[in-house]
Amino acid sequence: MAATDFKDYYALLGVTKTASADEIKKAFRKLARQYHPDMNPGDKAAEARFKEINEAYEVLSDSDKRQKYDQFGQYWQQADRAGARGGRSPFNTNTSPGFDEFEFGRYGSFDEFVNDLLGRVGTGYGRTADPFSGYRTSPGTSYDGGGVGVNLDVEATITLTFSEAFNGAQKRLSIGSETFDVNIPAGAKTGTRIRMRGKGRPSSHYTTQRGDLYLIVELAPHPFFQLDGDNNLVCEVAIAPDEAVLGTQVEVPTPDGMVKVNVPAGVRSGQSLRLRGKGWKNLKGERSDLMLKLTIVPPKELNAIERESYEKIRDNRSYDPRSNLKGIKL
Repeated sequence: MAATDFKDYYALLGVTKTASADEIKKAFRKLARQYHPDMNPGDKAAEARFKEINEAYEVLSDSDKRQKYDQFGQYWQQADRAGARGGRSPFNTNTSPGFDEFEFGRYGSFDEFVNDLLGRVGTGYGRTADPFSGYRTSPGTSYDGGGVGVNLDVEATITLTFSEAFNGAQKRLSIGSETFDVNIPAGAKTGTRIRMRGKGRPSSHYTTQRGDLYLIVELAPHPFFQLDGDNNLVCEVAIAPDEAVLGTQVEVPTPDGMVKVNVPAGVRSGQSLRLRGKGWKNLKGERSDLMLKLTIVPPKELNAIERESYEKIRDNRSYDPRSNLKGIKL
């Protein structure tokens, strides 16, 4: 590092030159979390600041490097390199091989320490691969035993059938080597959050503390039913042209089984009928409505009697469904 490139590592961390190792560690943890790229995506200034903080802490957390830095200032690196080669310092001073008692020395690399700081379980220093590596971080923040804000809560998506969500179910999940049962409450729907206390990411500081696992429900598509924005259950029911004209009674599925529904005469395609209290449950057990959307479906093939009847209706029809178009123009 050139003399003009000298950086005041104490100022970068916001501590004094007499700061203790614990004070330096506390200041670094706060700044590292504040400026980490994961917390500031796309922010180049924050990324540069994070690198400077790392550089400062890597020196000041090492008692040997800190001693050289305090003694030689901008020339500390030359002294450090001379010591590493086993030769005497160009400044004719003794150097101490001592190493700070702070736990940084147990990590294989500085990245491993940062991962530990941010609650990521890495593969260094006796760790195993993080079983939650494919999971989203929950917006809620937990705090580890060291008082450092790290997010131990995680989110995962659980896909349910309509039947499982409507009636409730018990599902068995496996994360890494751990298997546990999840009770799905009746009336869950897409977006429902199910909290599994103590099933989240373990603390990275060798305590028994764990975060929570939040399961976000996603409903698999159903071939007949759908949920609308008002939590009503929606389905589409086909009726024949003569049923639409004359009215009829149809039997349709509901979550409670088949029910008979009266279709009034003269309905239009796309019109909906409401079956109150036959829709989706909420988590309190209350029911929304079932909306039947009627679709008039003409036959693709006609027998002789049907064709004759439709032709007779056409020839004797008393109204024009397109009469309103006659007066339309630009």
